Amino acid sequence: MSQALESLLDLLDLERIEQDIFRGQSRSAVVPRVFGGQVAAQALVAAGRTVPEDRHAHSLHAYFLRPGDPGAPIVYTVDRIRDGRSFTTRRVVAIQHGQPIFHLSASFQTYEEGMEHQAAMPSAPDPETLPTAAELLPLYADVIKDPVVVERLLEARESVDLRYVDAPPYGTVGEIREPHSQVWFRTNGKLADDPLLHVVLATYVSDMTLLDSILLAHGRGGWVTGDVVGASLDHAMWFHRPFRADEWLLYDQESPSASGGRGLGQARIYTQDGRLAISVIQEGVVRVPR
Repeated sequence: MSQALESLLDLLDLERIEQDIFRGQSRSAVVPRVFGGQVAAQALVAAGRTVPEDRHAHSLHAYFLRPGDPGAPIVYTVDRIRDGRSFTTRRVVAIQHGQPIFHLSASFQTYEEGMEHQAAMPSAPDPETLPTAAELLPLYADVIKDPVVVERLLEARESVDLRYVDAPPYGTVGEIREPHSQVWFRTNGKLADDPLLHVVLATYVSDMTLLDSILLAHGRGGWVTGDVVGASLDHAMWFHRPFRADEWLLYDQESPSASGGRGLGQARIYTQDGRLAISVIQEGVVRVPR
């Protein structure tokens, strides 16, 4: 396991300060606020630690309420909404400086046999043939002019190996493309077998690139180039089948709509052998700076 991945796992680990109250630390992201994927992942950890081990997360729905301060800890309070025969529901509120910054509802289920079908996996090249972040980012040094942004992007990719199938939004600024993007990702190192851990890591990564497809449709480079101001508004995930976040996952993303200063991203995440593991939908603020 890489040192960067160990650091990420430490970040996502929470301190229990009361029965249903947890505290997590923060760190700066590419933009000067707490990365939304971090808050969502930590909130899911908090919910999962109040649920029996035989119940696994099958969905989450969340709202980002206020920007997080990376210089301060975040307190997560868990409300035990329901414990049924098959399903368990939890509500989590993330609080910073006395105000809620994030709200999550998560549902957990015991394993059941049932009907099976899925959407077919789209075609994509072998992830091992695609450039790593360390190979890709230097090609766009003239576009990403802020060296701090490049440094933070590289730091994020030290724990998660994320590879674009086609050029990222900042690689084709000014070019109008189809609102569709694909990336492969996996953690840079093996993880323990705890199913919650793999779901939490996928939640963390899911917020990294989901709104890229919106930018492609408008020839914008996004937050890393400064030609768009954006932030996540809400986030929903459904976990369909078991998967491992330390094995390659294909994140197939598209945007069906952008209007009113907002854009919608939707995606499916597949295992390398073609199983549909996760569905994701997110809406975000997407504004062109004046």
